[in-house]
Amino acid sequence: MRNFILKSSNYKWYVFFAMATGSLTNVIHHGAVSIALPTLAKEFDVSLTIIQWVVLAEALTISSMLLLMGKLSDTIGRKPMYLLGCLFFGLMSLCSGSSTYIAALIGISSPILVMIPFRVLQGFAGAMIQANGMAIVTSVFPDNERGKGLGAHGSIIGTGGVLGPIIGGFLITYASWNWIFWINGPLCLLTICATSYVLTSKQFNKTNLKSAKFDWVGATLSTLILLSLLVTLSNGSSVGWNSLSIIAGFIVFLISLVFFIFWELKFSNPMLDLSLFKSPALSVGVGSNFLSFLGISSFRFIIPFFLQAAFKYNAAQVSLILVPNAVARIILGPFAGLYSDKYGVKIFTATGLLLSGIGLIMLGFMNAETSFLYLMTSIMIFSFGSAIFMPPNSSSIFSSVSKNNHGVVSALVNLSRNSGNVSGIAMATAIVAATMLAFGFSSDVEPVINANAGSDLLSSFILGMKYVFLTMGIVQFIGTIAHLRVKKII
Repeated sequence: MRNFILKSSNYKWYVFFAMATGSLTNVIHHGAVSIALPTLAKEFDVSLTIIQWVVLAEALTISSMLLLMGKLSDTIGRKPMYLLGCLFFGLMSLCSGSSTYIAALIGISSPILVMIPFRVLQGFAGAMIQANGMAIVTSVFPDNERGKGLGAHGSIIGTGGVLGPIIGGFLITYASWNWIFWINGPLCLLTICATSYVLTSKQFNKTNLKSAKFDWVGATLSTLILLSLLVTLSNGSSVGWNSLSIIAGFIVFLISLVFFIFWELKFSNPMLDLSLFKSPALSVGVGSNFLSFLGISSFRFIIPFFLQAAFKYNAAQVSLILVPNAVARIILGPFAGLYSDKYGVKIFTATGLLLSGIGLIMLGFMNAETSFLYLMTSIMIFSFGSAIFMPPNSSSIFSSVSKNNHGVVSALVNLSRNSGNVSGIAMATAIVAATMLAFGFSSDVEPVINANAGSDLLSSFILGMKYVFLTMGIVQFIGTIAHLRVKKII
């Protein structure tokens, strides 16, 4: 049976579906955790600025490690890195879900102090998976079908986006929050089995770059750049933007960036070949991917709090509200990928970002009296936009570089996504917390969720949410303009 698969003319689709199990696991996990944040905040009795670290601890680690893992995968092989990542991800998920029991066992009163280190370790595993999954898929599809493959990948992401909130919402409502982590164990085991069976050692264990000297200085500097920037952004709202530690963080970021550029231009086999950015398709594609995920992450982070506070929905109901957001990717992802191969990517990327911006602006005008129809219309417009944008944009990025660079470019694409996620959550938290503070309220979650309609507390939260969505909508319009102005994106 395995020989039949390896020799099949449809081998690329067998590889695709093996990778799809890993992508599903990853997206289901993130969707479930997003739905769980209000519940976890009440369970651990922490504020909005603290509970964000359940997401940020993993996302920061992924962002800081992606370039390193991408380069290592180009050097030592994508299959072993991917399998190790899946194994470690499953183990750390089990530990994260057991954090309350582990905290009680070792005598720590606050379980979140135990969960966050496990989430950091889970981020290392996530970086191994994300740096290799997309690179493996793109490497088996010919150039003229890359958009089709990435569009189908977008459909898988959409399926995970449907299942994640639903599974998470129902597990939280009818079982316990622990299961949103524990469920990753069997899913990771399935991924390991499928990947080991389908991927060949000859094709995915060896690369042309294996004998090249590894750029450890570049790896260290790139990690320092991302950590200093993202940690600084994430803590600005709680520490104070004019505090010495925040100012020092930005200074470390700038100095590290300057030294990184100097070193990468000098080193013979750099961590990140800066000449890649001579391609307008890659530069604008990566930049706009970051801007897109600023909007997506701020939406995913804030909207569950709004729905539970303003509409008094439970976690299961919130999960169903978010289903259309993911269904849009299932329907429109393959469509956008397929037709961008035929008609060019610019019309799809620019239209997608424009729709995303319109949807976010509409979301910015919601309040506790907003109708259900308006809510769903806004979410659908935003969702259609992001679904149309992503596959063509990814296709244009990969088409602009050689296959030998697909590992590091895959890491770069995922880096733009994860750093956008981290920055979006940090910005959303900072804006909402600052707005509530200006009205004399703290950012504690439970009082907001329990607040009465029309109360000053709830009104201050909704005003902060408005500022977030209006800001992110404008950001999407900036991305639209960038795609329209670059002539070499066809």
